[in-house]
Order: sequence, then C-alpha cells, then structure tokens
Amino acid sequence: MEPLDDDLFLGKYQPSDLKIASEFLTTWLPFLSRDLCSDCVHVLSRRIRSLHPDNSCNNNSETVSRDDKPITHLVVEDMDSEETDRNVEDDRDGKFNASVTTSPKMSWADMTQEDGLNEEEEEEEQKVSEDWTKTPQKRKLSRDEREQYRFINVKRMKVFSCYEKVKGRRVDILDGLELHTGVFSAAEQKRIVDYVYELQEKGRKGELQERTFTAPHKWMRGKGRVTIQFGCCYNYATDKAGNPPGILQHGAVDPIPLLFKVIIRRLVGWHVLPPTCVPDSCIVNIYDEGDCIPPHIDNHDFLRPFCTVSFLSECDILFGANLKIDGPGEFSGSYSLPLPVGSVLVLKGNGADVAKHCVPAVPQKRISITFRKMDESKRPVGFTPDPDLQGIKPLPYEQTTQSTPPAVAAISASRWNNNQNGGNYNSRGGGQCKHRESS
Repeated sequence: MEPLDDDLFLGKYQPSDLKIASEFLTTWLPFLSRDLCSDCVHVLSRRIRSLHPDNSCNNNSETVSRDDKPITHLVVEDMDSEETDRNVEDDRDGKFNASVTTSPKMSWADMTQEDGLNEEEEEEEQKVSEDWTKTPQKRKLSRDEREQYRFINVKRMKVFSCYEKVKGRRVDILDGLELHTGVFSAAEQKRIVDYVYELQEKGRKGELQERTFTAPHKWMRGKGRVTIQFGCCYNYATDKAGNPPGILQHGAVDPIPLLFKVIIRRLVGWHVLPPTCVPDSCIVNIYDEGDCIPPHIDNHDFLRPFCTVSFLSECDILFGANLKIDGPGEFSGSYSLPLPVGSVLVLKGNGADVAKHCVPAVPQKRISITFRKMDESKRPVGFTPDPDLQGIKPLPYEQTTQSTPPAVAAISASRWNNNQNGGNYNSRGGGQCKHRESS
C-alpha cells in the first residue's frame, strides 16, 4: 500500500466528519483487514487512526511508529440514554477505562484483549509476572501478555461424579459439568452488574421491547424473580395462547446488547465455550433474597453446551435425576455445587440432559446470566444471526491444570464423600457424591 497525499484529501472534510469516519472504520477493521498480510493490516490500522482529530498532528500514516499496534478493540454502543454523553479515552494503553464525551458510543475495552484491572491489581500482577516471564528487569506487560497471564490462571474443574439409578441403570448424572473461575476480574464484574441494573431500570420504565423484561408479582417466597431475555423469548410453561414451553416463534425481544457480546467473545476466546456453539441468546435472572429456580432440564430448543455466569453473591445449585420440592424455595437432591462469585458453570452431557437442576432460595441478592445457542430450526420467525458473533475463535493458548479454589474445596470437603452410590442432599444438609478436577 502506497502513502497518499492525506493533507490534500482530508482537507475536504471537517474534524467532526473525520472523527466519525475513524470510529466507524475502527469498528469494522477486523472485517476490512481479513485475509490481509500483517504489514498491510498495520498500514491500514495506522491510516484509520490518523483520521481522528486527536491524531491530526501527523496524518501521514507512513511516519507513525511501526511499533503501534492495529486497532482491534470492540467499540460498544451505549445502551443507556443518560450516558449518551460518555466517551472513551484512547485505550491504546490497554486500560479498562471511560470518560465523558458527546459521542453516542462508548468503548468498553474488549475483554478478549483488556484485563480491566485497577492500578493496585495491576501492580500486584506485575510483581508476579516478573517471575513468570523470567525477565531480569521490570517492564510493563503488553496487552497480549496480560491476557495470556490471566488466561492461564483461570481455574477449571471439569470432572464431577454422582451416580444414580436412571431407568434401571447406574448413571453418572454429572458427566459433562464444568466450573470455571477467574474468568472475570472484580472490575469487570462490577461493570457487568451495573449494566444489568441499568437494563432493569429500563425495563421498569417500559423502554425495552414487550417480551424482553418480566417482573412477576411476588406473592410468596420463591416467586417473582426478574428476568430479562435477549435474542429470543423462552416460554417456561404453556401460556394463555396455547404456546408450549420453548422458544416463542413470535414475540418482540431486544437483540443481545453489545456488552454481552463482549462477554461471549471472552467465553469462546478463553476456551470456556466451544466455537461451534457461540451463544445467540441470553437470559438475565435478578434474584432478591428468597428467590429461586425450581427443578428443570433446559429445553432442547437450545443446543449443548450452555453456561451460566454468577454475580454478586455465592449460591448453591442442586443436581439430581429426581429432585424433590420440600417447600417454597426448598429442594432436595443428590448433589449440591457452590457457584462462586464470577464463576462460569458449563452444562452439557448428562449434567444438562439427565440431571435436573435448581437453585434453592438464595440468602442474598444475586444476578446470573445464562448464554445459550438456539437450535436453528427453533429460531424465532425473522431471526438474523448477529454479524458480531460470527467467526469467533479460541485464543491460541494451552489450558493448564489449576488447583481447586480454597473456598470450593472447603465446601466440597464438608458436602461430598467418595461414596459412588449416590445419596441425598437437602438444601439445609450434606451430600454423598464427589468431585475431582482435570485439565
């Protein structure tokens, strides 16, 4: 690519027009640079950046340092009208960071590349990374190095066992369950939770589409959990119109917000979900104290695996081929698994299709987001795949075996033993199954 006479060409446009062009082309850079060689990507990226008025002091892209990396962060649309005067400072330094602006867009650093750590966390990480990188001198880790460092420190428990008799056969009802911790930093979790509250407030004001927001009347303990659905509307039971449980073919819901797309990119990029099952729908559950989810198996209108991310507080999830309802919000079954704050539970195999699962009445406020991919034959009428969720690939890093988180290990020791014959777990008592970990 040869340099152009940028001054002559750009002189025809106002700075505001150049800024819009820079932001637009930055968003589409991954598509525009597809199949280009690395040198061409660098030139294209630097030329796009040079359009921005803040970089107008040197519009000749050929004079920009070749150490400048191409722009690859995701520009996320602001979903809150009160924040339409927000902006993002230039995040080429890799910070998880936003400031005030007049732009209707905000840049929430793409979590597949940004770590969202505050200064204290970053300083602590830098100390540890000196040993990890084996470098004798202090240096600031690059964005890719920070991501790799966080990726290899994700803890992954992938083997859980609990045997029950199902149709006369002894079956491991938990085969296929995975629990991932350390996927989201504290700063990232706070950003996600704050955004969920913004969505809840929009729903209360009627600013979301008809089927997106639901807040049933709380008439007894365990009833009235708030739900926010994106991509499709899932019907839990046959409704008044006679629609059976499953994805409604007709029903107005909002598309997946851009912030949640960033989460999906993290989940696929960090080997939590496979690239063959990229979610195209999600449901947010907002629990108040005493709210629960009754025993169920997720409808097969959704493919396996799917996953649930937990926020705000830890809670237990129960599994069993025959879960019992003991009272409002009280259930008993064979196996209880604590879900730490920020953890991601992946369900597939017997863990998704043989064992039922439920969440007993939570002791304090909790938020969960469940991401699922629809069966193509069950998608709503008029559904169009989101281009932002196409072609996502896992990062080229190897997973490593990690130790069981201390909190999980402590609870595990008190609840599960090595009895492979199964047993009974009550939401107020102990259990008789086991878990172990594998890479």
